[in-house]
Amino acid sequence: MFKATRSLLMIAVAVGVTSPLCLNAQPASHSGAVFLMTNAADRNEVLAYDRAADGSLTFGERYDTGGRGSGGVTDPLGSQGSITLSQDHSLLFVANAGSGSVSVFAVHGSHLWLQQKLPSGGTTPVSIARQGNLLYILNQGAAGNVVGFFQDHDGRFKPIENSTRYLSANDVNSSSISLTPNGQFLLVAERGSGKLDVFPVLADGTLGAAVVTPSPGPGLFDATIAPNGIAIANETGPAGGSNASAVTSYSIQPNGTLTPISQSVPTFGNANCWSAITPNGKWIYVDNSASNTISGFSIGTTGQLTPIGDTVLATLPQGSRNIDLAISAEGKYLYTLDTDNGTIGIFAIQHDGTLSYVTETGDLPKSAGFNGIAAL
Repeated sequence: MFKATRSLLMIAVAVGVTSPLCLNAQPASHSGAVFLMTNAADRNEVLAYDRAADGSLTFGERYDTGGRGSGGVTDPLGSQGSITLSQDHSLLFVANAGSGSVSVFAVHGSHLWLQQKLPSGGTTPVSIARQGNLLYILNQGAAGNVVGFFQDHDGRFKPIENSTRYLSANDVNSSSISLTPNGQFLLVAERGSGKLDVFPVLADGTLGAAVVTPSPGPGLFDATIAPNGIAIANETGPAGGSNASAVTSYSIQPNGTLTPISQSVPTFGNANCWSAITPNGKWIYVDNSASNTISGFSIGTTGQLTPIGDTVLATLPQGSRNIDLAISAEGKYLYTLDTDNGTIGIFAIQHDGTLSYVTETGDLPKSAGFNGIAAL
């Protein structure tokens, strides 16, 4: 529906001719990068790590977003997608929850260049979705809304007139936003109300009226969309439940209705709040934060979820409090943001979808309000 555009600056950065940073020799084993957001209230920053071919990370640089985070201790945003990469990995989008903006960086390996800072059009931006030249921002604060932008022929993002849409009610504590691969629908999870909103995307980039679906399982946290267009939601389970978290997959009907496929499949962990899908759309991994474990499922062509092995595929060090996940661009490595011990967990994804522990890295401030992780 929307044709992706690239600016001349993006092309120049990609070939490494506009900045001396691009001329710095990368290590022979360089393979990608991992990015974290500090979410600091005084000055939000991105921490960039160079990723080697064996999945290991080496800290690179800190990049000022030009905005402020929310601050806080452990998972203050309660969201997924506060830092996200474009599909072609040429751009990184970072939410500045404390100053109501989103920073847009050009990406070359683990190097970043701040290109633009967008007003979020609301209060407390917490999640960002990009598909083609369409960008939508989810604002969690106040009434809660979504706001759209187009990437113009010059590579810059410009607001879409009359694109602001409000959610099902005030104070619904919205937590995630996603666009379908075909650009036809936008999905929002309302953590506070336990509802999923599906907005049709119109030809001019604005949104039609939302179709609102209550989550069939208790404790809806967030949702994401697989490459085959299947929506998958994380459910923490009933209050006080033990190992009661689950995941539910949905098909999105032409009218925006969500139809459950695999309903409330157990993760056998507590506080399943985040997920990451492999680039080939074959597997999804979910983060049982309160159990310090990771569970995995295969995604069928029709959206059916089937546990990988014994479901729980990895256990992190006690007290890690893993609060987000990211998968490398080629689908070989899984990274976890472990806030309470200030590290990044590294796992290799095996040919059958199981996980093999590699190591943990980082010397981050513990329980310091970090939110969001992205990998390429």
